[in-house]
Amino acid sequence: MNTRRPRFPADLTASPNGNGRGPGATAKTSLKPSGPVSPVSGHSMPSSASAVSATAPRGLGLDSLAVRERMVSRLVEQGLSSKRVAEAMRQVERHRFVDSALVNQAYEDTSLPIGLGQTISKPNVVGRMLDLLVQAPVFTQSAHPSGRLAGRVLEVGTGCGYQAAVLSHLFAEVYSMERLKGLHEKARDNLRAFRLANVHLLLGDGMLGFPRGAPYAAIISAAGGDDVPSNWTDQLVVGGRLVAPCTQKNGQQALVVVDKTESGLTHSVLEAVHFVPLKSGLA
Repeated sequence: MNTRRPRFPADLTASPNGNGRGPGATAKTSLKPSGPVSPVSGHSMPSSASAVSATAPRGLGLDSLAVRERMVSRLVEQGLSSKRVAEAMRQVERHRFVDSALVNQAYEDTSLPIGLGQTISKPNVVGRMLDLLVQAPVFTQSAHPSGRLAGRVLEVGTGCGYQAAVLSHLFAEVYSMERLKGLHEKARDNLRAFRLANVHLLLGDGMLGFPRGAPYAAIISAAGGDDVPSNWTDQLVVGGRLVAPCTQKNGQQALVVVDKTESGLTHSVLEAVHFVPLKSGLA
């Protein structure tokens, strides 16, 4: 497997085997605004207030840390156990990723439409999946100088970009794939002002994974299929973990955790969930 990582912005114009354009093979993105580094998160921040206002409504009382703190406190009461995940969700302003007509519901524990038949997952589901993801065995073995978890994570289904922003606080490097061009562009616009240098937005077929960024310490999917694609597990490191919804024999979706060990894959089926269907190709 070719483990050479792409330069940023990533380009999917080559197929995984390097022989030309693949089935989901085009990507272009750029998150270039410059600005000072936040003393809290170590992430670059928007260079001016205008850069932020271009991406989110202002003056609605939602910029306060206290608003996010209340959301996170509810998640902890509901079972969120990772302090690392709690802090990441505390840092990211969810209202910047929803339409202005829905902004007052941004911190409620509910999913919201983001266009093209897709949704932003409710905070409880995001927290639950990330809580499971950071417990991957591989993360007990090393640390990154930034304080984030060492290793790369692949997100399948960028959507509006909210979860990618949360992942940027957790992992050293984030590759986030979206098959719908309209949502890829929306996520790019939502994230641009925050200048998250460790986030790579990819327009491509998520069912193929992204071999050029592999191997991954963790993979998370925001869409559910009948099974976990073998492309994903092939791209996991030993000790890595995959968290995704999968349709069960009864026709209902459930959250599935796949751990890759020296002896193979182990599957754990957890609680029922409801996600949009996993699809191939670009649209």
